[in-house]
Amino acid sequence: MSSIKIECVLRENCRCGESPVWDEASNSLLFVDIPARKVCRWDSLTKQVQQMSVDAPVSSVALRQSGGYVATIGTKFCALNWKDQSVVVLATVDKDKKNNRFNDGKVDPAGRYFAGTMAEETAPAVLERHQGSLYSLFPDHQVKKYFDQVDISNGLDWSLDHKIFYYIDSLSYSVDAFDYNLQTGEISNRRSVYKLEKDEHIPDGMCMDTEGKLWVACYNGGRVIRLDPATGKRIQTVKLPVEKTTSCCFGGKDYSEMYVTSARDGLDAEGLLKQPEAGGIFKVTGLGVKGIAPCPYSG
Repeated sequence: MSSIKIECVLRENCRCGESPVWDEASNSLLFVDIPARKVCRWDSLTKQVQQMSVDAPVSSVALRQSGGYVATIGTKFCALNWKDQSVVVLATVDKDKKNNRFNDGKVDPAGRYFAGTMAEETAPAVLERHQGSLYSLFPDHQVKKYFDQVDISNGLDWSLDHKIFYYIDSLSYSVDAFDYNLQTGEISNRRSVYKLEKDEHIPDGMCMDTEGKLWVACYNGGRVIRLDPATGKRIQTVKLPVEKTTSCCFGGKDYSEMYVTSARDGLDAEGLLKQPEAGGIFKVTGLGVKGIAPCPYSG
């Protein structure tokens, strides 16, 4: 094992930082602050942050093949033009559920934008249950609904051979797998590949490395865990100096750095004193493993 180094590269004080995505073209890390309704872009070379404000909670952001980005804002799939800060709505979901919003989202290897919904929280992880669903936005802007009865739709990614879709509904305390058909976007045969232990708390965002292992950020657990989905075993734990770790992605030159987002909401004054970097963006180096470049939405 090489020696692991963890540093807070951006003390952003995010209320709820989420959805880190490496944008190779600009050497930047994209991320969102959900309740602050902001999409942020941190330039790893200049260390400057640019922000774009939107009109509803923004829960995920992704690259777009034709330029700019896509994001989930409220219950809408949207296109973002970073240059003029404009938003175009591509599709809307959960029209009958006024209290819902999107949560985590990611683009599959065929260019579809997957994202799930949840009821708006009254406090972190406190909400009306079974109100969410999982959707994907196809390149032609048609929306497919996969299933409902979701509590907190969260981390998602695909196996290296694109035959398995991994998914987290946070309050099930499980990382689940589905058979995946890349051609059609169909999923089937849901099963659990890992159940979180008590001290790992709530599974949140997730990403895949080049060895086919999953990295899961544990909300309230102050850690990111590495799992082998084939054996259902935890291989590694990386602890961070903040407890509300929300999501993770690989980035940097050659995707050898891991970036981890975090949250401040839900911490009291004492908690914030103990964790001055809460809501910051962390860079983890020396993991000895690389990640995969994010897929762009092809619509």
